[in-house]
Amino acid sequence: MTTMVAFEDALTRYEPVMGLEVHVELNTATKMFCGCATTFGAEPNTQVCPVCLGLPGALPVVNAKGVESAIRIGLALNCEIAEWCRFARKNYFYPDMPKNFQTSQYDEPIAFDGYVDLEVEGEVYRIEIERAHMEEDTGKSLHVGGATGRIHGASHSLLDYNRAGIPLIEIVTKTIEVPGDKAPAVARAYVNYLRDLMVALDVSDARMDQGSLRADVNLSLKPTGSDVLGTRSETKNVNSFRSVERAVRYEVGRHAGILDAGEKVVQETRHFHEADGSTSAGREKSDAEDYRYFPEPDLAPVAPSREWVEELRQTLPEPPAERRKRLQTEWGFSDLDMRDTVGAGALDLVAATIEAGTSPAAAKKWWLGELARRSNETGTEIADLGISPQQVAEIQGLIDAGRINDKLARSVFDGVLAGEGTPEEVVAGRGLEVVSDEGALSEAVDQAISDNPDVADKIRGGKVQAAGALIGAVMKQMRGQADAGRVRELILEKLS
Repeated sequence: MTTMVAFEDALTRYEPVMGLEVHVELNTATKMFCGCATTFGAEPNTQVCPVCLGLPGALPVVNAKGVESAIRIGLALNCEIAEWCRFARKNYFYPDMPKNFQTSQYDEPIAFDGYVDLEVEGEVYRIEIERAHMEEDTGKSLHVGGATGRIHGASHSLLDYNRAGIPLIEIVTKTIEVPGDKAPAVARAYVNYLRDLMVALDVSDARMDQGSLRADVNLSLKPTGSDVLGTRSETKNVNSFRSVERAVRYEVGRHAGILDAGEKVVQETRHFHEADGSTSAGREKSDAEDYRYFPEPDLAPVAPSREWVEELRQTLPEPPAERRKRLQTEWGFSDLDMRDTVGAGALDLVAATIEAGTSPAAAKKWWLGELARRSNETGTEIADLGISPQQVAEIQGLIDAGRINDKLARSVFDGVLAGEGTPEEVVAGRGLEVVSDEGALSEAVDQAISDNPDVADKIRGGKVQAAGALIGAVMKQMRGQADAGRVRELILEKLS
């Protein structure tokens, strides 16, 4: 068994070389080559027809909306848009595609030679795009009876062809070479960037948890200072930003262990395991010639007019980098604040919270503080925690109205995340509202003064800052539900 090498140790001898392939399911109402619906979560095999099942005599028809989305994606990635392109058959024998081929594009993609610029930890990295091409998704296999959920050891397999034929765009980078210690973060930032871009374009919901955005991580190592590329592995279908980062780190350590032992890296696909961040062998990686690509005879070439391409260019949203700069100015965030917001995957969440009526400072406080902490503790992407920007804004509204304080707000977050209802319902159900009854507050202040005579004497002597200790004592008595501002006023009134 190969010995794993620590990521940092591996970087003393090797340089990682990456390539990323991201599959984006388009949000068209129907599939790429037939009229079947694309609703996520439908009963298995209820959204199929002779075309997507590959029955004899069934002929495909190109989804024009899918082509439009592909062009808009290509333009947003600064790609050249082909004046003429065509589909190809990618031949392979696996039960998730009953035709025994996948309709894709090979040497004539619809978009090519693009780039995106990413800011990671204050540095800008240009990621060059090799191509973005149209294809159809495969069906979904469920292997039953095995310990791993894989076909090996399973007693039988189930196939759901609802996903077969759903429009996909595959975005393929050119070779990515960045400083080794930055590679995991750059890979994560790139996939995050694509997710945000797809949502902004409104071409996909880009939900990694539902498989509508999936990343394949190709990685190899070369000796430091060498130009000779190593043998690559491809970790398939990585389904979260955090997992993309972990997959890069793991594969660097695995490859380094193999090379240190004088062995050869096998060109293969790998499965990523969320539980421990490891990968395991899948199958030996096929080369393009193994798929025996040839032009799809049942589909005419696609030749988007230059006028149409320019019309679609006018529909593009504000580029993400320009949007970030604009929002930073509007919100008054520092460069560090903005980097932290983007790095946490919280830019759109903060923006939506502000749009719901919360101040930029408060939105940042909750998303980059309390909610980022919960995201890190649970290993859940911050957008998938289960609380909406509108709910965060509602909680801040309760604070602004004096009905709860920051400490009580954390209990409200607990309740909302536990499914106990809206923030208002959680406050009522848990009895979290701040106590503003003058009699109860006055009595608690008197008790705190009696229990802390030395502190009271300091305040009488003019050391007003000592009031914090008495405020803390009152808050403890009242389980954090006292109005801290009014408590301070009462303390100073009684000891003046």
